[in-house]
Parts: sequence; C-alpha cells; structure tokens
Amino acid sequence: LSPFSASEDLRSTWQGKAGRSPLQALYESDQFEQSSLQAIHQQRREMLSNICSRYTRKRRLLRPDDLRHLVVDDTHGLLYCYVPKVACTNWKRVMMVLTGQGKYRDPLEIPAHEAHVPSNLRTLSEYSVPEINARLRTYLKFIFVREPLERLVSAYRNKFTLSYNTAFHKRYGTKIVRRHRRQPSQRALERGDDVRFEEFVYYLLDPRTQQEEPFNEHWERVHSLCHPCIIHYDVVGKYETLAEDANYILQLVGADTSVKFPASSKTTRTTDDMTAQFFQDISPFYQRRLFNLYKMDYLLFNYSIPSYLRI
Repeated sequence: LSPFSASEDLRSTWQGKAGRSPLQALYESDQFEQSSLQAIHQQRREMLSNICSRYTRKRRLLRPDDLRHLVVDDTHGLLYCYVPKVACTNWKRVMMVLTGQGKYRDPLEIPAHEAHVPSNLRTLSEYSVPEINARLRTYLKFIFVREPLERLVSAYRNKFTLSYNTAFHKRYGTKIVRRHRRQPSQRALERGDDVRFEEFVYYLLDPRTQQEEPFNEHWERVHSLCHPCIIHYDVVGKYETLAEDANYILQLVGADTSVKFPASSKTTRTTDDMTAQFFQDISPFYQRRLFNLYKMDYLLFNYSIPSYLRI
C-alpha cells in the first residue's frame, strides 16, 4: 500500500513524454538537490503510507466511479485529484492551460464557472481499463488537502450563506430545515436559504443522510473522494502551503515557466479563527461526533486536533 516513499522512486517511476524527463533534469540541477520541499513531501508520503497500512485491512479494487475526481493531463503526464474548497477552481484553471494546446495562457482569464464545465477537462473515469492502469502506473499523481473542519466551514459559508447558491438551498437547505429545525416557517421550508451552521452539523451526523445518498463532494471526506490508500500520490499538497506546493508540482512536470498558479485572494478566505467562531455554539457532544466523522482525513494528512474543539 505504500506510496512512493523516496525520491529515487519518484525519479525512476515517472518519465515525461520526452526521453529525458523534466523531473530528471530537475534532480540534476543544483537548486533542487536535497531541497527542503523535497524532504517535506517525502515525509508526507511516508506519513500517508504508515497511516494507510495501519488502518486499511483489505485493499479493494477501484471502480470507474472512484476516478471521477482525477483530472488527466496527457501532455505532461499528470493526474490531479480535485477536492472542492481546496483551491480546486484555480487548479482546474491551471489544468486547462496545461492541456489546452495554447488555447489558454493565463489561468485567471478563465471564468470560474468555465473551469467547472465537465467537458473542459478529461477525468480518468473516461478512459478504458488498460489506459487507466497505464496512467496510474506512470503519471505523476497529486492531491491538495486542507484542515478538515476549516474546509467544512468554507463549504458551509459558500453553499448556504451566499444568496446566489439557490440550487444548494433548494437541494439541501430545504431538507435540512425540514428535518432539523423546530417549527420552521413556510418560507424556510420552500427556500432553504437560511440554514444555520448547527443545523448543517445535525444533517451531517444524521444516519439517514448517508443512507439516502453519498455526501455532496463539497463536504465529502478527502479519503472518500481521492482514495489515497489505493492510489499512490506522489505529491500531497496542502492548502496551508499552497503557493510553494503548486510551484513545486509545476516544476516537477516541466510546465512552461509562463504558467503560474494564481495567487489566492485573502479577503473572503475561511481562516482558523473564523472556523473557531462557528464551533462556539456547537456542543462538545456534537463536536466530538463531527471530529470522528472527519478523523481519517486528520490522520492521513497529519492535521492536529483544533485547539478550539472541546472533545
């Protein structure tokens, strides 16, 4: 089950389309040798490997449905598992530049909604089984993760507090209000646009929720979206070190130096302090249950239990 656990594995396993891979050239350059980033990423792979071997008893086979989040770049030999609320819009924009044969040059020129149009990027689920296996074996695979409860609050803020997300209000908000609010008004039942965070937590922890259907991808656990104990990711990027990790990946695959990962906007970003505020009114009982729901992501990606939790 272990992912590539040493830089030697990464160098020998992944080759670009050209004979001498960009990765090889980088390893031979002075600036890249024994870099601290290299060591950090090796530690992350080893941590992932250790947790997977400790908690995964039986390795199951991947189904095509498991691969819907893996975006393919055949030009650079790259697989990216996108996780909503972890800079995935910007990563999809970058992937459109990388795969666009010159159609796009600047990721920020691509409208956000266009980055999420399914036909603009191919996912691994669209390939035949032999093509899937070849890409999983030879392409560089990466994922970006985020502190789980911060990601959850970010999803709540985006999907339930913004007036334009009417599809989410109708699809999920009305159900949450109906099940988890005492004496809801007729307006709230019809519109579902005023869901409180506490109600959202009750919905996530209600056994009926996952019995009826899988979690929406915006609050699904990363290990359920990207299967990091089955797919051996070469790079585990973190939202907390987004710029450095993004540049590292673009270097690894020999992307054109003009391709830059967009700088993130800090104005509306969900922070740790903001997340703590959302949990002030959640009882310790429900805090503990919610933490347990996302516990595997905490373990796999080496996040500490937040100091604001009373568990």
